[in-house]
Amino acid sequence: MKFLNNHLMSKSLAWLMASLLAVLLAGCGGGGGGSGGSATGTLSVSLTDAPACGFDAVNVTVIKVRVHQSSSASDTDAGWTDITLNPARKINLLNLTNGVLDKLGETPLSAGHYTQLRLVLDPNTAVGLANSVVPTGGAETALVTPSAVQSGIKLVNEFDVASGQRVDLVLDFDACKSIVKRGNGAYALKPVLKVVPFVLNGIDGFVGTALLGSSVMVTAQQNGAIVQSAAPNAQTGEFFLPRLAPGNYDVVITANGHATAVIAAVPVASATSIAILSSSVAPITLPVSSTHIVSGTATLNPTSSTEVAYVAAKQTFATAPIVTVKFVAADNSASGAYSLTLPIGAPMLGQYATGTLPIALVAQAGVAGKYTIEGSATGYQTQSSSKDISAADATQNLVLVP
Repeated sequence: MKFLNNHLMSKSLAWLMASLLAVLLAGCGGGGGGSGGSATGTLSVSLTDAPACGFDAVNVTVIKVRVHQSSSASDTDAGWTDITLNPARKINLLNLTNGVLDKLGETPLSAGHYTQLRLVLDPNTAVGLANSVVPTGGAETALVTPSAVQSGIKLVNEFDVASGQRVDLVLDFDACKSIVKRGNGAYALKPVLKVVPFVLNGIDGFVGTALLGSSVMVTAQQNGAIVQSAAPNAQTGEFFLPRLAPGNYDVVITANGHATAVIAAVPVASATSIAILSSSVAPITLPVSSTHIVSGTATLNPTSSTEVAYVAAKQTFATAPIVTVKFVAADNSASGAYSLTLPIGAPMLGQYATGTLPIALVAQAGVAGKYTIEGSATGYQTQSSSKDISAADATQNLVLVP
């Protein structure tokens, strides 16, 4: 209990210091374009990220954030209010995991209801890579960006600004889902963003430091859908899944060459509560496991110039909902190729219950090597097939139709 109290106090102190720093840095972003007037509030916007899969860096260069009261306003219409970054800021999204924020700026904003929010990125030019990726162990490569980034990536979010009040928005840029490999070896940006609460709640814990060279990923899920993800601290093994809507979550921990661990029904009770899964003195460990590969193609029929097929490997437990173990974007070309390397060892399952530490993890032999391979894309029907890879690799081709 002493550890928990000290841990929560340190979290609260860190958050208070970050909030004070954000206030001191408020002048870093410039506003403009609003109608002004005496009935104004303040809008502040920050950026955060979930970890990317298979990259040492994912860089985007932000020019401005734009807001408008009309959801149908075009980028040339009057009535926009801008938070402009001058100069434009190149941000490595992978530095913004485990709840870290990059404050983009703030601006006075007329009181009212706002229905359109856009994040505007600087396009790549011949003289520099504004948007790029660094594949693990590789060199910086240009990130092909859609033309929409010049008018702004549109986010679905509505918010109200009251006179004299402050609104803080956090843009969660999902780098793992946003980077799509093309058949020619290039990488394309298909932005996947959402607006998440500014307040800091979530799920905290530690994995064993012996796992840290194995691409550990921790996700909070509901019914197999990944809501938030984090990569543990590279020195301490601590992970933090921040800014979750109150509810119960299944926490899934994976690492290359190791069996999966699932802690079911972890409660996030409120907008300020933090659930603790493990401590630094008793971290979560994963047994070593052999692996096999599921590969094939996931294609769209009809084809689409804007949508991408994702392939997920899921497992179902008798006493817990289905969970996603790994997922990948299919190659954004005619081939639609994909490959998933998966553990065949028995996954470990624990129940949060009262949160008494350490949480017991029990091997689920009946689930070992058994997966549901699921293909999905926006606007297309989800397709799935069961695969047992206990003895050998497997092939699964998926064709998604509207």
